[in-house]
Amino acid sequence: MKTCRILCVCSVGLITSNMVAARLTDKLAEKGWEATTQVTTPDEVRAELADADYDLIACVSHVYEDFDVPKVNALGLLAGTGVDKVVEDCLAILEKK
Repeated sequence: MKTCRILCVCSVGLITSNMVAARLTDKLAEKGWEATTQVTTPDEVRAELADADYDLIACVSHVYEDFDVPKVNALGLLAGTGVDKVVEDCLAILEKK
């Protein structure tokens, strides 16, 4: 199984990003990826990226700054619509690593 590290970002950094992390982990596992996730807020992204390398950022809240880490709009994982699109976007990034 391939591995990846994903930073999940929402405005509060708790429940919503944990839901995104869990769903994304499950969906990527179905595609052969073992995801390690970390949840955070937009204000803490810089600090999280300083502590570890991430393959992508899954955003429910806007992350306006460019950190040279690809970002994916992960709102579809919460709404339950567009889940496949979010997973496809993540896979497109991960397959390039």
